[in-house]
Amino acid sequence: MQKKERFRLFLEYFITHFPEPKTELNYSNPYELLVAVILSAQCTDKRINQVTPALFARFPEPESLAAASVEEVFSYIRSVSYPNNKAKHLVGMAKVLTEEFGSEVPARVDDLQKMPGVGRKTAHVITSLIFNQPTMAVDTHVFRVSHRLGLVPKTATTPLAVEKALMPYIPKEYVPKAHHWLILHGRYVCVARAPKCNECALTHFCKYYQRLEPGLHGFKD
Repeated sequence: MQKKERFRLFLEYFITHFPEPKTELNYSNPYELLVAVILSAQCTDKRINQVTPALFARFPEPESLAAASVEEVFSYIRSVSYPNNKAKHLVGMAKVLTEEFGSEVPARVDDLQKMPGVGRKTAHVITSLIFNQPTMAVDTHVFRVSHRLGLVPKTATTPLAVEKALMPYIPKEYVPKAHHWLILHGRYVCVARAPKCNECALTHFCKYYQRLEPGLHGFKD
């Protein structure tokens, strides 16, 4: 099967069945999303959603977070992964956000990456969700699922390589949604250790499944 056909089938399925995917992080404004995404690195959205209500109540805007001590921020996020580093990143991010950007979350990836704790993936999540820009954030789920489905080549061994391999085949208007489609599929169906192939509607073009069941070519609804 040609790569273009794989992408066509991928897009066709999700556009039909999940036309409006949403992030599972809870937030009410760009500042809160930025905080939540920084916290979510190597941690579950469920855990972050348990932590952020009290954190946002104490630090409802960038100015209060910028004025906080790392120790106090740590006390609110101690249950997430790498709380020491993330507490430092949050305070540093808030200081840059207030001092350089007037407390307004910037729309440019380069500007976002000036802030502590904000790498390419986090910047792309923000520009995609808040500003609806065609940016593809590649996390562990996007990386795994895109390889298993055969959307990217084996030689795409870094997040950036996966991003570059995906972008030419996804229409710009669907890039923000495709990010969520890949994440959610990886989170609930194409899980890392024991993918639920018996529940998956994409097995008819999935390279991973075809290796498990050679010669099997039936379509699943």
